[in-house]
Amino acid sequence: MKIIELKTWPEYFIAVKLGTKTFEYRKNDRDFQEDDLLILKEYNPETKEYSGHTQLVQVRKVYNGIPGLPADYCIMEIRNAKIELIKGEK
Repeated sequence: MKIIELKTWPEYFIAVKLGTKTFEYRKNDRDFQEDDLLILKEYNPETKEYSGHTQLVQVRKVYNGIPGLPADYCIMEIRNAKIELIKGEK
């Protein structure tokens, strides 16, 4: 499992946050794998600035080698993730 930061445009960022966008199409230049955690960072391409908003998602499945899909691209099934903090015993 890796933790990977990705730049995400506002309309896609919001759709992921709302849970209406559950797939991600990306160049597979980071060897995406099931269970990887993606930190989506909202980025405005017009202003070339980050908003400071982030969303954590987990990769559920990676699809490669699908007819019509460029060889160096993949489709990832994603879901919003939550981090559970475990309080250690003292």
